Amino acid sequence: NTLSYYKSEDETEYGCRGSICLSKAVITVSAIPILLQSQSEKVRLHWPMSLPSGDAYSAVGSHRFVQKPYSRSSSMSSIDLVSASDDVHRFSAQVEEMVQNHMTYSLQDVGGDANWQIVVEEGEMKVYRREVEENGIVLDPLKATHAVKGVTGHEVCHYFWNVDVRNDWETTIENFHVVENLADNAIIIYQTHKRVWPASQRDVLYLSAIRKIPAFSENDPETWIVCNFSVEHDSAPLNNRCVRAKINIAMICQTLVSPPEGNKEISRDNILCKITYVANVNPGGWAPASVLRAVAKREYPKFLKRFTSYVQEKTAGKSILF
Repeated sequence: NTLSYYKSEDETEYGCRGSICLSKAVITVSAIPILLQSQSEKVRLHWPMSLPSGDAYSAVGSHRFVQKPYSRSSSMSSIDLVSASDDVHRFSAQVEEMVQNHMTYSLQDVGGDANWQIVVEEGEMKVYRREVEENGIVLDPLKATHAVKGVTGHEVCHYFWNVDVRNDWETTIENFHVVENLADNAIIIYQTHKRVWPASQRDVLYLSAIRKIPAFSENDPETWIVCNFSVEHDSAPLNNRCVRAKINIAMICQTLVSPPEGNKEISRDNILCKITYVANVNPGGWAPASVLRAVAKREYPKFLKRFTSYVQEKTAGKSILF
């Protein structure tokens, strides 16, 4: 059997880009073929740099592909995300996988899911929690949705990702610093959080990446995403002062525009940002469940209200950043 591949599903007339003879293989969407199909020559030439040692050979030579639910929109958006940037780094494949997973799963509605309980509802903001414990450690996934007038998804994600303004709105961090600049849209951050008695102090080391998700039709909203997920780095080893927490967090923002009357220009009165915020946090060790859940119930809504109000204040009177 021969597998031929093209630039895209709808552009077969441009000719086959290549073919592979297969004896037996199960091929589904994964970060590796996404990188291989990139329109960016730099990405195609340097994709092995973003894989752990040995994976470049085993993933292609042995035909081992990560199995994921297929979605044309999600897979193609990931391809375009890589193509849009020449900023390739050793975590590129991992970032693409995280972005694709969040765009596939994190936007799903959990309102009717019995496993999720709504813990806060204030106006447009809803905060859901799914109680999960493993070996006595609280691992509750959290999801929040909100709608904010007068700002775009790009603006919200910009201020969420930009470390230069982090201390303007963040109140739970004791200190932080950038460990490494991977690219213009990806950095590695080390931060320590204020201690919540009686638990030990926590620190976290994570990669933070910001991306625009291309729209595939005129009806699709413009979408931006910031994803933060734990990594390891030689410059920030474990220490005895803090317990290292693990995170997988995403801020997904969609911009909705209501057309102004007549031939007027679009103003901030015409835009609305729909926010989906998901947080999966492993505290890295024991902490009292009642304290963690009480803190989460109190702090997440406060964070969303404080942060979105901050973005509204910073953008008021300024040109709209779409």
